[in-house]
Amino acid sequence: MKYDYIVIGGGIVGVSTAWQLQQRFPDKQIVLLEKEAAYSQHQTGHNSGVIHAGVYYAPGSLKAKFCKAGVAATLAFCRENDIPFQQCGKLLVATTPLEVERMQVLYKRCHDNGIDVQLLDAAQLKAEEPNIVGLGAILVNDTAIVDYRLVTTRMAERFQALGGHIRLSHEVVALEETSEYVRATAKYNGQRVTFDGEFLIACSGLMADRTTRMLGIETDFQIIPFRGEYYQLPEKYNDVVKHLIYPIPDPDLPFLGVHLTRMIDGTVTVGPNAVQGWKREGYGRFNFSFRDVADMVRFGGFWRVLKKHFRTGLVETKNSLWKPGYLKLVQKYCPQIRVEDLQPYPAGIRAQAVMSNGDLVHDFLFAGSPRSLHVCNAPSPAATSAIPIGDYICEQVLSRQSSGGHE
Repeated sequence: MKYDYIVIGGGIVGVSTAWQLQQRFPDKQIVLLEKEAAYSQHQTGHNSGVIHAGVYYAPGSLKAKFCKAGVAATLAFCRENDIPFQQCGKLLVATTPLEVERMQVLYKRCHDNGIDVQLLDAAQLKAEEPNIVGLGAILVNDTAIVDYRLVTTRMAERFQALGGHIRLSHEVVALEETSEYVRATAKYNGQRVTFDGEFLIACSGLMADRTTRMLGIETDFQIIPFRGEYYQLPEKYNDVVKHLIYPIPDPDLPFLGVHLTRMIDGTVTVGPNAVQGWKREGYGRFNFSFRDVADMVRFGGFWRVLKKHFRTGLVETKNSLWKPGYLKLVQKYCPQIRVEDLQPYPAGIRAQAVMSNGDLVHDFLFAGSPRSLHVCNAPSPAATSAIPIGDYICEQVLSRQSSGGHE
């Protein structure tokens, strides 16, 4: 089968990219390959559904740029496609004098990034959220919630309506590149199917490093999975907060901390934490993959990042195994929640790119060859930013094809 473009990955970034390519080139033949039988089965479908405003990201970074553009683009897409969303806002709550200092730094960063925020004192916080305690808070007005699986499905429908092709249940198992074409070999119903294209774009998330290796692209990173474990609160807590409630994050740690999230279905979740994952697609309570673990332990960056964050990792693991420890992370700003209120909820897996020196990659990371472009790290807020990311990828593809002499 011959195509102009092959896109790997049925998460929101891959689908957004395919859809936008088809908009730009209505006469081109574009196919999207997804190994699962439905869209959004991994990172896109296992997050808290937040449309982020971009509070935390360094001014000038791709994350800050994409997120700011992504909020407007995502809300516009939802309105155009009758997708329910709620612009409920978010409160970042400071509960200690140290967190108040960090809150002031974050408040300045919000202004540097052009984000609509208000600084609240303790009394104003209490007026906004009677069930939340703290010394102050940042109110982020632009934050919203949505069902990203539905967003992705609508994008896929738009892509197909323009003439795009989607092949679900097609797991890419081999890639080959020549001066004339790039070939993807996929497994489907026990058979091998080949797809030839002029150019390939890989948005393979948790498998990003393995996809680059299929083409022999030299990189200095590996995907290390981190589990984000959630709980759901009982129905009686559905109105416990009006906003999303986040802690003030520790700038020395790579993750944001446990928060209360109003979901689009009306329920409230608690989480996520961040614990070492032992299986890239392990969403159950106990998960282990010999292949995934073998890849990690052979990678020097894994041991270096483990050493850098050893103490934090121990605390996160303890709180994962001991529910009262997890609960304390929530009670510091919502003391009425009890341990019996933490009910089971599916976990998520964060595909974290780690460099060989042990550094976590905090921004977007790309790799490529003459006929391919690979999204190697698409960290949160990738779902929020999927439309501008897709546009950026399209520009990068055109630039690579132009410089490589490909049409």
